[in-house]
Amino acid sequence: MKNLILTISILSLSFNQISAQNIHQSEVPSVILNHFQKTFSKASDIEWEIKGNLYEVEFETGFLGDDHKVLYSKDGKLVRHEEEISKNNLPKTVLASIKKSFNGYRTDDIKKITEAGKVIYQIELKNYSQEWKVIFDAQGRILQKKED
Repeated sequence: MKNLILTISILSLSFNQISAQNIHQSEVPSVILNHFQKTFSKASDIEWEIKGNLYEVEFETGFLGDDHKVLYSKDGKLVRHEEEISKNNLPKTVLASIKKSFNGYRTDDIKKITEAGKVIYQIELKNYSQEWKVIFDAQGRILQKKED
């Protein structure tokens, strides 16, 4: 069973690599590029890809180079925004939930994900013996928890 899961995971990753295609910024439709440049005017280290019907851009912002990943539809609508944030930028409700459910764990790789007007937080939580990848809503409720 483990071999089957491993094989499926490898094939899935391979397919994702094949289905994503790096493109030059000049190949990005102007409606998408204009929205991106207006919304993220201070972006640096910009890389574009086509993934199926979506345009994905990865870039950095700020003094420390916070990572962002944004998906646009072909008509220029922002579909999903994933950004790296610090623990200090988490809502108090999420921090309280971490303290209650994961006391003694440290946070790592914190992402704020906005999609369809909803915000979730994906956080890796680690202690000396366990690692979890947990998704919280803005109210601090645990939406998903899986061992990492």
